Amino acid sequence: MIRLFHFKNIPENKRYYRIIGCVLTAAVLILIIVGQVCPPYSPTEMNTADKFAGASIYHIFGTDNFGRDVFSRVIAGAGTTLLIAAGTVLIGLAGGIVIGSIAGYFGGPADEILMRINDTIYAFPSILLALIIVSLFGSGTVNLIWALGIAFIPSFTRLVRGEFLRCRQSDFVLRAKLEGAGALRIIFFEILPNTVPVLVSSALIGFNNAVLAEAGLSYLGIGVQPPAPSLGRMLSEAQGYLVKAPLYSLGPGLMIILMILGFSLLGEGLSTDSDAGKFF
Repeated sequence: MIRLFHFKNIPENKRYYRIIGCVLTAAVLILIIVGQVCPPYSPTEMNTADKFAGASIYHIFGTDNFGRDVFSRVIAGAGTTLLIAAGTVLIGLAGGIVIGSIAGYFGGPADEILMRINDTIYAFPSILLALIIVSLFGSGTVNLIWALGIAFIPSFTRLVRGEFLRCRQSDFVLRAKLEGAGALRIIFFEILPNTVPVLVSSALIGFNNAVLAEAGLSYLGIGVQPPAPSLGRMLSEAQGYLVKAPLYSLGPGLMIILMILGFSLLGEGLSTDSDAGKFF
């Protein structure tokens, strides 16, 4: 039996978190969509005559050292970051669900073997593990998504396993077993739907970590490669012009903050604890 999360019992402060998070996230998404459909300027268009132009109605954040419009590059780079973060979370969540559900539901030797391997990988910081993978297979958007996705699998695996351990002896699971339900049906139709509230809030937190990881790797020059815009790469390029063109670094930095803040508040608003909500 699938139990649905009852949002009416969420504390009032979490309602405000959800509202503010939705507003910030929606604003970022609208900017990204507008930037993809009809950007003010091409993010790769150079105009050496307008190098380091100040803020104006034509260039909200001014221009960079190649005369490119910073605002257009920021919203294009935010779209790239969003794509990478979404792909990272999807890969990490999919891998975590498969491994965590097997370990948590069946237990025994399968649990021991899978979790020992998982703990070994989990011992490495995600950024360091992604750095190793990118170094082996090369930089670029696709390789970066796979590298970060694989690095995020251990965290989701531990989360899913914990939820399956909590639910596998529940009444609705025992009832399904008495009715003759197989393991796959119990995993995917009985237990997994009841982990959705926890997985959603955790996925939003994972999204923030993925945004920071992508920005960090691109800042180091091993993530998204030029001429494609990247928020982390823009911050790296802008650090040499902090005095001459402060808006150059302000634009990508502000976008990263808005993305992380919006999804953080949204995740906090959707998170659950022992008294935050009930199931029926």
